[in-house]
Amino acid sequence: MEAGSIHLLVVDDHMIIRRGLVQILSECEGIGPFREAGDGPTAIRLMRDGPADVVLLDVALGERDGLDVLKTLRAEFPATGVVMLSVYPESQFAVRAIRAGAGAYLNKGCSPDDLAAAIRKVAAGGLYVTPSIAELLARSVREHEARAPHESLSNREFQVLELFAQGRSVSEIAQQLSLSANTISTYRARIFEKLEVRNMAELLSYAARHDMLVR
Repeated sequence: MEAGSIHLLVVDDHMIIRRGLVQILSECEGIGPFREAGDGPTAIRLMRDGPADVVLLDVALGERDGLDVLKTLRAEFPATGVVMLSVYPESQFAVRAIRAGAGAYLNKGCSPDDLAAAIRKVAAGGLYVTPSIAELLARSVREHEARAPHESLSNREFQVLELFAQGRSVSEIAQQLSLSANTISTYRARIFEKLEVRNMAELLSYAARHDMLVR
Protein backbone atom coordinates (compact mmCIF):
# COMPACT_ATOMS: atom_id res chain seq x y z
CA MET A 1 0.00 0.00 0.00
CA GLU A 2 1.43 3.37 -1.02
CA ALA A 3 1.93 5.88 1.76
CA GLY A 4 -1.30 7.68 2.44
CA SER A 5 -3.38 5.69 -0.04
CA ILE A 6 -5.81 2.81 0.33
CA HIS A 7 -6.64 1.08 -2.93
CA LEU A 8 -10.31 0.17 -2.67
CA LEU A 9 -12.47 -2.24 -4.66
CA VAL A 10 -16.18 -1.42 -4.31
CA VAL A 11 -18.43 -4.45 -4.97
CA ASP A 12 -22.17 -3.86 -5.22
CA ASP A 13 -24.71 -4.97 -7.83
CA HIS A 14 -26.28 -1.49 -8.03
CA MET A 15 -24.28 1.01 -10.07
CA ILE A 16 -25.86 4.01 -8.33
CA ILE A 17 -24.73 2.72 -4.94
CA ARG A 18 -21.21 1.98 -6.21
CA ARG A 19 -20.84 5.41 -7.74
CA GLY A 20 -22.29 7.04 -4.63
CA LEU A 21 -19.83 5.23 -2.38
CA VAL A 22 -16.91 6.19 -4.60
CA GLN A 23 -18.04 9.82 -4.61
CA ILE A 24 -18.37 9.92 -0.82
CA LEU A 25 -15.14 8.10 -0.09
CA SER A 26 -13.12 10.09 -2.63
CA GLU A 27 -13.57 13.04 -0.28
CA CYS A 28 -11.94 11.09 2.58
CA GLU A 29 -8.22 11.67 2.93
CA GLY A 30 -6.05 8.65 2.18
CA ILE A 31 -8.76 6.54 0.54
CA GLY A 32 -8.43 5.84 -3.18
CA PRO A 33 -7.86 5.03 -5.99
CA PHE A 34 -11.02 3.04 -6.63
CA ARG A 35 -12.19 0.17 -8.78
CA GLU A 36 -15.74 -1.16 -9.08
CA ALA A 37 -17.39 -4.54 -9.61
CA GLY A 38 -21.07 -5.34 -10.01
CA ASP A 39 -20.86 -9.03 -9.06
CA GLY A 40 -18.70 -11.62 -7.36
CA PRO A 41 -16.94 -13.14 -10.41
CA THR A 42 -15.96 -9.67 -11.67
CA ALA A 43 -14.61 -8.77 -8.23
CA ILE A 44 -12.46 -11.91 -8.10
CA ARG A 45 -11.19 -11.31 -11.63
CA LEU A 46 -10.21 -7.72 -10.80
CA MET A 47 -8.44 -8.88 -7.66
CA ARG A 48 -6.45 -11.42 -9.67
CA ASP A 49 -5.45 -8.65 -12.07
CA GLY A 50 -4.19 -6.54 -9.17
CA PRO A 51 -5.25 -6.97 -5.53
CA ALA A 52 -6.78 -4.06 -3.66
CA ASP A 53 -5.87 -3.11 -0.10
CA VAL A 54 -9.52 -3.29 0.98
CA VAL A 55 -12.65 -4.72 -0.62
CA LEU A 56 -15.92 -2.98 0.27
CA LEU A 57 -18.34 -5.85 -0.26
CA ASP A 58 -22.14 -6.04 -0.32
CA VAL A 59 -23.81 -9.12 1.16
CA ALA A 60 -26.53 -9.53 -1.50
CA LEU A 61 -24.89 -9.98 -4.90
CA GLY A 62 -27.36 -12.13 -6.82
CA GLU A 63 -26.12 -15.50 -8.04
CA ARG A 64 -23.01 -15.51 -5.85
CA ASP A 65 -23.62 -13.77 -2.55
CA GLY A 66 -21.12 -11.65 -0.69
CA LEU A 67 -20.39 -14.26 1.97
CA ASP A 68 -19.35 -16.72 -0.74
CA VAL A 69 -17.14 -14.04 -2.31
CA LEU A 70 -15.69 -13.31 1.13
CA LYS A 71 -14.67 -16.97 1.47
CA THR A 72 -12.80 -16.82 -1.85
CA LEU A 73 -11.14 -13.53 -0.96
CA ARG A 74 -9.87 -14.86 2.37
CA ALA A 75 -8.47 -17.95 0.64
CA GLU A 76 -6.81 -16.21 -2.31
CA PHE A 77 -5.97 -12.79 -0.90
CA PRO A 78 -5.37 -13.12 2.85
CA ALA A 79 -3.55 -9.79 3.01
CA THR A 80 -6.59 -7.90 1.67
CA GLY A 81 -9.03 -6.51 4.22
CA VAL A 82 -12.77 -6.88 3.67
CA VAL A 83 -15.47 -4.51 4.89
CA MET A 84 -18.98 -5.92 4.52
CA LEU A 85 -21.62 -3.27 3.81
CA SER A 86 -25.25 -4.34 3.68
CA VAL A 87 -28.89 -3.37 4.07
CA TYR A 88 -29.25 -6.32 6.45
CA PRO A 89 -29.18 -5.46 10.17
CA GLU A 90 -26.08 -6.36 12.16
CA SER A 91 -28.08 -8.93 14.12
CA GLN A 92 -28.66 -11.00 10.99
CA PHE A 93 -25.26 -11.28 9.28
CA ALA A 94 -22.54 -9.51 11.28
CA VAL A 95 -21.34 -12.42 13.43
CA ARG A 96 -21.42 -14.79 10.46
CA ALA A 97 -19.39 -12.30 8.37
CA ILE A 98 -16.80 -11.67 11.09
CA ARG A 99 -16.40 -15.40 11.67
CA ALA A 100 -15.86 -15.84 7.92
CA GLY A 101 -12.98 -13.35 7.95
CA ALA A 102 -14.47 -9.90 7.37
CA GLY A 103 -12.64 -7.09 9.14
CA ALA A 104 -15.81 -5.07 9.61
CA TYR A 105 -19.56 -5.24 9.04
CA LEU A 106 -21.59 -2.07 8.60
CA ASN A 107 -25.17 -1.34 7.69
CA LYS A 108 -25.70 0.90 4.65
CA GLY A 109 -27.33 3.41 6.99
CA CYS A 110 -23.97 4.09 8.67
CA SER A 111 -22.31 7.50 8.51
CA PRO A 112 -19.53 8.24 5.99
CA ASP A 113 -17.18 8.86 8.93
CA ASP A 114 -17.85 5.37 10.33
CA LEU A 115 -17.36 3.81 6.90
CA ALA A 116 -14.06 5.64 6.35
CA ALA A 117 -12.89 4.69 9.85
CA ALA A 118 -13.69 1.04 9.20
CA ILE A 119 -11.81 1.05 5.89
CA ARG A 120 -8.74 2.64 7.48
CA LYS A 121 -8.76 0.21 10.42
CA VAL A 122 -9.16 -2.84 8.19
CA ALA A 123 -6.49 -1.58 5.76
CA ALA A 124 -4.09 -1.44 8.70
CA GLY A 125 -4.85 -5.06 9.52
CA GLY A 126 -7.26 -4.35 12.34
CA LEU A 127 -10.83 -5.32 13.16
CA TYR A 128 -13.47 -2.59 13.25
CA VAL A 129 -16.22 -3.64 15.63
CA THR A 130 -19.13 -1.43 16.65
CA PRO A 131 -20.43 -1.74 20.23
CA SER A 132 -23.53 -3.58 19.01
CA ILE A 133 -21.45 -6.11 17.07
CA ALA A 134 -19.13 -6.57 20.04
CA GLU A 135 -22.19 -7.50 22.09
CA LEU A 136 -23.36 -9.93 19.40
CA LEU A 137 -19.93 -11.56 19.28
CA ALA A 138 -19.81 -11.89 23.06
CA ARG A 139 -23.27 -13.42 23.05
CA SER A 140 -22.30 -15.88 20.31
CA VAL A 141 -19.32 -17.05 22.36
CA ARG A 142 -21.47 -17.47 25.44
CA GLU A 143 -24.09 -19.43 23.48
CA HIS A 144 -21.60 -21.53 21.50
CA GLU A 145 -22.46 -24.74 23.29
CA ALA A 146 -26.18 -24.28 22.60
CA ARG A 147 -26.04 -23.00 19.05
CA ALA A 148 -29.41 -22.38 17.38
CA PRO A 149 -30.36 -24.72 14.49
CA HIS A 150 -30.12 -21.93 11.90
CA GLU A 151 -26.39 -21.62 12.68
CA SER A 152 -25.92 -24.91 10.79
CA LEU A 153 -27.28 -23.40 7.56
CA SER A 154 -24.94 -22.59 4.70
CA ASN A 155 -24.53 -18.92 3.80
CA ARG A 156 -26.93 -19.27 0.86
CA GLU A 157 -29.48 -21.20 2.92
CA PHE A 158 -29.29 -18.53 5.61
CA GLN A 159 -29.85 -15.80 3.01
CA VAL A 160 -32.90 -17.63 1.63
CA LEU A 161 -34.24 -18.07 5.17
CA GLU A 162 -33.89 -14.33 5.78
CA LEU A 163 -35.78 -13.55 2.56
CA PHE A 164 -38.60 -15.92 3.50
CA ALA A 165 -38.71 -14.21 6.89
CA GLN A 166 -39.15 -10.90 5.03
CA GLY A 167 -42.30 -12.32 3.43
CA ARG A 168 -40.79 -12.99 -0.01
CA SER A 169 -42.23 -15.74 -2.21
CA VAL A 170 -40.19 -18.42 -3.96
CA SER A 171 -40.46 -16.59 -7.28
CA GLU A 172 -39.45 -13.25 -5.72
CA ILE A 173 -36.42 -14.78 -4.06
CA ALA A 174 -35.46 -16.54 -7.29
CA GLN A 175 -35.58 -13.25 -9.15
CA GLN A 176 -33.58 -11.37 -6.50
CA LEU A 177 -30.85 -14.01 -6.33
CA SER A 178 -30.82 -14.72 -10.08
CA LEU A 179 -31.61 -18.37 -9.46
CA SER A 180 -34.39 -20.67 -10.67
CA ALA A 181 -37.54 -21.24 -8.63
CA ASN A 182 -36.64 -24.94 -8.46
CA THR A 183 -33.30 -24.08 -6.87
CA ILE A 184 -35.00 -21.89 -4.25
CA SER A 185 -37.45 -24.71 -3.55
CA THR A 186 -34.50 -27.04 -3.00
CA TYR A 187 -32.98 -24.57 -0.54
CA ARG A 188 -36.34 -24.34 1.21
CA ALA A 189 -36.48 -28.11 1.61
CA ARG A 190 -32.98 -28.14 3.10
CA ILE A 191 -33.93 -25.34 5.49
CA PHE A 192 -37.06 -27.20 6.58
CA GLU A 193 -34.96 -30.31 7.27
CA LYS A 194 -32.22 -28.53 9.22
CA LEU A 195 -34.65 -26.45 11.29
CA GLU A 196 -37.03 -29.40 11.73
CA VAL A 197 -40.07 -27.49 10.49
CA ARG A 198 -42.75 -28.86 8.19
CA ASN A 199 -44.22 -25.83 6.42
CA MET A 200 -43.93 -22.08 5.95
CA ALA A 201 -46.09 -21.33 8.98
CA GLU A 202 -43.66 -23.20 11.21
CA LEU A 203 -40.72 -21.57 9.46
CA LEU A 204 -42.11 -18.09 10.12
CA SER A 205 -42.80 -19.07 13.71
CA TYR A 206 -39.17 -20.14 14.03
CA ALA A 207 -38.04 -16.85 12.47
CA ALA A 208 -40.18 -14.89 14.91
CA ARG A 209 -38.70 -16.74 17.89
CA HIS A 210 -35.20 -15.87 16.69
CA ASP A 211 -35.97 -12.21 15.91
CA MET A 212 -35.66 -12.55 12.13
CA LEU A 213 -38.98 -11.04 11.05
CA VAL A 214 -39.00 -7.60 9.44
CA ARG A 215 -40.61 -5.02 11.71
